[in-house]
Amino acid sequence: MGGANGSRVSRFLLLGLSRLPQQQQQLVFPLFLGMYLATVLGNLLILLAVSLDSRLHVPMYFFLSHLSFVDVCFSSTTVPKMLANHALGSQAISFSGCLTQMYFLFTFMDMDNFLLAMMAYDRFVAVCHPLHYSAKMTHQLCVLLVTGSWVIANLNALLHTLLMARLSFFGDNAIPYFFCDVTPLLKLSCSDTHLNEVMILTEGALVMITPFVCILVSYILIARAVLRVPLAKGRWRAFSTCGSHLAVVSLFYGTIIAVYFNPLSSHSAEKDTAATVLYTVVTPVLNPFIYSLRNRDLKGALRKIIG
Repeated sequence: MGGANGSRVSRFLLLGLSRLPQQQQQLVFPLFLGMYLATVLGNLLILLAVSLDSRLHVPMYFFLSHLSFVDVCFSSTTVPKMLANHALGSQAISFSGCLTQMYFLFTFMDMDNFLLAMMAYDRFVAVCHPLHYSAKMTHQLCVLLVTGSWVIANLNALLHTLLMARLSFFGDNAIPYFFCDVTPLLKLSCSDTHLNEVMILTEGALVMITPFVCILVSYILIARAVLRVPLAKGRWRAFSTCGSHLAVVSLFYGTIIAVYFNPLSSHSAEKDTAATVLYTVVTPVLNPFIYSLRNRDLKGALRKIIG
């Protein structure tokens, strides 16, 4: 085994949900498979609807279509490998495969983060500056925001992947998650991980917290504007739309902060595994339901496609 004492680790073992009782494992596989298929199908339908319906060629749906694409990629980075290992009775992943999985996980997680912030800003402009919406939210600005986010996300992922690649791993090679992530890998390393931890808590926190602050400020300003609306029906409609987005934001950021922005000594395998399942499996599958089923235009476009 690659993790034998004294030998350099050439592969890792993704324990994931294998520590559950056998009966629960048999339930987990079809559940995760169903959620993954729902994630792929639901988000691909959104992409198809936005691309085919000219009424949806506006900034809100431009960002939503990119979020759908990222959510499919995000789930596809981790869930298929877990399902394949479960079906084959294997837990192994190569060292290079582990780093590759971590790189794409960071990239798509950062993109989710940035796109949620862009969607919040789009709603802020639409609610607080409706007369200037077309002038402010131009197609060029939307493309620039998305392109810049892809560049930053890839550079951030590359930084943490290279920092991880320089570490040495000997002996224990068991990862308690069902995918390769930075926190359990740092625990397994025999090298000095101080630089890695500092970069996660500084540069990584900056990349994650800055969009979160933008979302928070946007919705505070939206709330102030909505409260000035004299009609209760209009206020309820605006808060209902914001509530859907804020629910996803709360779930996404709550689990990210719980997993990444705590000292390594405070982590436990059970809590971290539950949190990682939430943001890698549950959150992506919620996107089609929360953002689509409550949207009249998108529901109309989806009915045309399905019909």
